[in-house]
Amino acid sequence: MPLVEVHDLVKVYGKDVRAVDGVSFEVNAGEVFGFLGPNGAGKTTTIRVLVTRLEPTGGTAFVDGIDVTSDPNEVRRRIGYAAQFIGVDDDLTGGETLVLQGRLHGMSTKAAVAQADLLLEVIDLTDAAGRRAGTYSGGMRRRLDLAQALVHKPRLLFLDEPTTGLDPQNRRALWEYLRSLNEDGVTIFLTTQYLEEADALVHRLAIIDHGLIVAEGTPGELKAGIGGDAITVTLHADASLQEIADVEAVLRGLDAAHDVRAFDHSVAVYVTDGGSRIASVVRALDEAGVNPARLELSEPTLDEVFLQHTGERLRVEEVKQQRRTAMGRRRRS
Repeated sequence: MPLVEVHDLVKVYGKDVRAVDGVSFEVNAGEVFGFLGPNGAGKTTTIRVLVTRLEPTGGTAFVDGIDVTSDPNEVRRRIGYAAQFIGVDDDLTGGETLVLQGRLHGMSTKAAVAQADLLLEVIDLTDAAGRRAGTYSGGMRRRLDLAQALVHKPRLLFLDEPTTGLDPQNRRALWEYLRSLNEDGVTIFLTTQYLEEADALVHRLAIIDHGLIVAEGTPGELKAGIGGDAITVTLHADASLQEIADVEAVLRGLDAAHDVRAFDHSVAVYVTDGGSRIASVVRALDEAGVNPARLELSEPTLDEVFLQHTGERLRVEEVKQQRRTAMGRRRRS
């Protein structure tokens, strides 16, 4: 039985804002499942329903066989959840943070301390365990936040854009940590805006756009579905809509073209054996009097998959870091 089952899930805000519009998917035990889409697509709304922070407007959702609306407390006992914004208390040390989480989950003090020590070693924060979290770097705070979600040893971990705002080095370090968690048997449900992250981590993924799932499969399956390599013609920034339409018409006229997609000031044509087709593309553009700013050949990527299914490139919107505050008790001097 799948660890997560979602059927025709709907979430409406107000009278007519359908953030999630009839979404269905499953997550199998032991896999890393990616939920991919731009801001506002419905990713965070879906994950908040699954972790019982929001009630759905319609449809059903089950986590480990439990209905998220009928028994939310039991769902919470079985899952870990790290939200998009880091939720650590700057006034607590790393060790205190994890012990507190263990106690809140009903663990004895002895068990909570032992689990905290283990996790601090795993996330490479043992040397910083006695320092207040407010002194941690962004990458350290994110690792501590993830450790909070793991104190009670959940089978299923929900991560809402866990690497947003991290620099590339910290992002890749976190990828390695997530891989090790998965190898140890933790199922991971991951929402992300980063195509590279999805390609590196997930076993299967779903692309959500405007509240609808528009594609689902393994990264390999989705890329294979593109139907060939992409040759992208980029025009100058001042190109008119008519010029873009003219380039689209030229590329559609190629015998080898499987599909053509226009976005921004670029037009991509999908062809088999793109390397051998470049010359014919150049000739066709030259005959049409087109002087492109750039011509690129690429093998199928998740970026191309996203473009094919949504008609646009995925633009990453970095979330501004929340102002740090002390929670729960007065800051020490």
